[in-house]
Amino acid sequence: MPSERVSMYRIREVLRLSAAGLTVRQVAAGARLSIGAVSKYLNAARAAGVGWPVPEDWDDAELERRVYGETVSRPSKFVMPSCAAIHQELKRDRHVTLQLLWEEYRAEHGPAAYSYSEFCTHYRRWKRHAARSMRQRHIAGEKLFVDYAGRQVPIYGAHGEPVIWASVFVAVWGASNYTYAEATRTQSLPDWLGSHVRALRAFAGAPAIYVPDNPKVGVTKADRYEPILQRSYEELARHYGGVVIPARPFRPRDKPKVEQGVLLVSRWVLARLRHRRFFSLDELNAAIAALMIELNERPFKRLPGNRRTAFETLDRPAMKSLPPTPYEYALWKRARVGVDYHVEVERHYYSVPHHLVGHEVEARFSAATVECFFNARRIAVHERSYQVGKHTTIPEHMPKAHQKHAEWSPSRLIHWAGTIGPSTQAVVTYQLTHKPHPEQGYRACLGLLALVKQYGSERLEAAATRAVSIGSLTRHSVKSILERSLDRRSVSGADELALPAHENVRGPDYYH
Repeated sequence: MPSERVSMYRIREVLRLSAAGLTVRQVAAGARLSIGAVSKYLNAARAAGVGWPVPEDWDDAELERRVYGETVSRPSKFVMPSCAAIHQELKRDRHVTLQLLWEEYRAEHGPAAYSYSEFCTHYRRWKRHAARSMRQRHIAGEKLFVDYAGRQVPIYGAHGEPVIWASVFVAVWGASNYTYAEATRTQSLPDWLGSHVRALRAFAGAPAIYVPDNPKVGVTKADRYEPILQRSYEELARHYGGVVIPARPFRPRDKPKVEQGVLLVSRWVLARLRHRRFFSLDELNAAIAALMIELNERPFKRLPGNRRTAFETLDRPAMKSLPPTPYEYALWKRARVGVDYHVEVERHYYSVPHHLVGHEVEARFSAATVECFFNARRIAVHERSYQVGKHTTIPEHMPKAHQKHAEWSPSRLIHWAGTIGPSTQAVVTYQLTHKPHPEQGYRACLGLLALVKQYGSERLEAAATRAVSIGSLTRHSVKSILERSLDRRSVSGADELALPAHENVRGPDYYH
């Protein structure tokens, strides 16, 4: 009995040629069949009451049934393998092969098991007819496909503010098709990275590979072989122990999962929300989350279970654990170290080690911190400041001379002088209050500190006492007194009379 489609085609030809008045021999020649085969086909058709033309709505299966009657298949002595289970096992682990699954199948069913070739034939036939969209083999926990839905959702202002068109971020696991979706105000880099962080938190795990569709926000330059990734996006993937491998440009087969996921979210979520008015992003995301639960628990048509059960059995056991802290959004910029060993980030200045003056460093800045890197090594960490034009300086970054200078404040200098004596304190106070610029006063006071190391505290206090008595409260005077050892002599009237008579010499009375 013919069972192939070509045989039905031959029967149609035999009926057509016979109806045209040709003899059996002529029909056999025209249909390229033997005379015996033509006779057999014509006798079977006449017995079944089938003639030419065959009704148009009869396909080959119907023609075969009419000519030969219902077929009764004999029960097979072989056990048919579960092709859906085979498909799931192949996704569970990249090292699982058809050979291994056949050996397990044969061990279970013994003589009732098909041969390896028949086993593969049955699975591939099932895959062609029942799972045509599953052309890629997705390993459990390996790939997360991400993209934005083409459709946006309006968010209305409660008090007449302009409408905001929210974008919908979609993430789909390769093996289980488990899907996450959320709305964001924009498709900017902070929202793009933030959606990744929230999706991974919802999954309670991370993939090995992120597959975006070359969005400008995440891929600086799309290229089939060597795409250039946005620095912060690459850093996010590294933080979670993964890597970004964008789909090849104009290759939709590289990302069928997210294409299908976006389509499902658009049809089963956004289409259902089309008549609702939302007045906040939180309200919209609450509605999306409720419908996503329904979508993920919707049964598969050709596979057992649903997206959630497939996720729990396939992706969840295989995905990476999340780090203790989530990724914090940060930007990068290159900056050259100025002569004051500071770099500018968002109009504030942060210090780096002074030996890097003139070099180019990389600054990574988040909402809370600013980190500086040189040759891929972190050299400085600062708390983020938003004061425009101000400086944040770490003392260890300064040269030794600058460090010593920066350690002193007016109050500390006056206190230090008081530990030596009241006269020294008077000289220091005078320097701090009478110099045109505080910087000059600091330097003069530090100069006095240097005199302590050379002459000692007692002589410095004695020299300061003499300087106060003569009304010359300057570092130069104190130093001159010490160099001439005048501090060892008491101040007397003779000293006062020794002053030359000149209109430019004021005398001690001037300072009283």
